[in-house]
Amino acid sequence: MQNSVITKYGLHGKLTAQSGKGDELAEILLQAADLLKSAKGCHLYVISKDQQTAENVWVYEVWDSKEDHDNSLQVAGVRELIGKAMPILAGQPEKGMEFTVLGGTGLN
Repeated sequence: MQNSVITKYGLHGKLTAQSGKGDELAEILLQAADLLKSAKGCHLYVISKDQQTAENVWVYEVWDSKEDHDNSLQVAGVRELIGKAMPILAGQPEKGMEFTVLGGTGLN
């Protein structure tokens, strides 16, 4: 049986909150995940907390394309959530790791 390759755009990044603000940052990102459920091209937007450092929050995303990802900033409410998150970050967000998703469970 031959595997079919499905190419998608992926992004994995870490945001670090100020001391004691990790839960607040995670909640803001979970609100963003809720907004992105119906965003064009969004297959996965997962928020995780680091088990070793409570202020580190990870975002794992899979999109049809980088363009769809970039356009997600136009989804109603997303920019407002970014405005809430920025003041509680401990510095600028790190550039996420971009990658090409080739396939796997749950990707159509």
